[in-house]
Amino acid sequence: MTSHAPALHREHSHVFDDGNPLAERNTRWAVILTASMMVIEIAGGWMFNSMALLADGWHMSSHALALGLSVLAYSAARRLAKDRRFSLGTWKIEVLAGYTSAVLLVLVAALMLFQSVEHLLNPSPIHYNQAIAIGIVGLGVNLACAWLLRGGGHDHHHHGHTHDHHQDLNLRSAYIHVIADAATSVLAIVALFGGKLWGANWLDPLMGIVGAILVAAWAYSLMRDSGKILLDAEMDAPVAEEIRQVLADSGHTLAITDLHLGRIGKGKYQCVLALSSADNALTADRVRQLLAIHDELVHITVEINRPPLAQGVVLFRQNSLA
Repeated sequence: MTSHAPALHREHSHVFDDGNPLAERNTRWAVILTASMMVIEIAGGWMFNSMALLADGWHMSSHALALGLSVLAYSAARRLAKDRRFSLGTWKIEVLAGYTSAVLLVLVAALMLFQSVEHLLNPSPIHYNQAIAIGIVGLGVNLACAWLLRGGGHDHHHHGHTHDHHQDLNLRSAYIHVIADAATSVLAIVALFGGKLWGANWLDPLMGIVGAILVAAWAYSLMRDSGKILLDAEMDAPVAEEIRQVLADSGHTLAITDLHLGRIGKGKYQCVLALSSADNALTADRVRQLLAIHDELVHITVEINRPPLAQGVVLFRQNSLA
């Protein structure tokens, strides 16, 4: 038996996430700063023959693209929020942008690695003073962007859990991009000073290799987290066990026959739940009432099946097993 809302109830809204206007505005400023510095670093790297500086410039170009993608994702999610085609809201547009940014980071890491190895095998003279000056300016721009995007979109869970559900992954992807830029800028500056003071020209391409590895690691982390949401691979989330525990402690005789979870907003889940129970006191509204203590569950669908006794179905009172 599937429980439906009374006919007099209006269809409820499917806008589950309110967006992040402040992050959208700050990310737009970060795009402007990053794109400007990108042009300066790439030109300076070619002119002064610094592999670390050139790698940082190309790295920054991908970040400018990724930050622009983040801004577009915020805008699209906001404009399409009430579009009826999106049955569970538009928040995953932002998550998709985060995943795409992670893919771009992987490509940048590969390019950095290739160019750095090539420069390590075929070294050429570097104009250190000019390259160092541009590197320091680039680091300043990176730090300014990081300040704009500080926090990475994290909120704290209302129940005191250590869940990481309230992340703005679109903002996090933008933040990782500028932090990666800052890290590669630091590595470039260290390498250039090492070459200038001690003649260690090999430091420049070596730092490019280190930067590539660092960027790849960050990209993997972002790709893993955003990919899980896009694929609805959320059944290992703590909230799944919390749902089972609430029902086990409910005092009703029941068996969970199906449970599906999917994230539809920052810290917000849809839950599709099927139960088998001969307890007539257990209704869909009662189940929703029990689960209401977890405010991350914002879209709950409940199905309750009443098995005929003739089938010999064995039901059990779950809380008696504790």
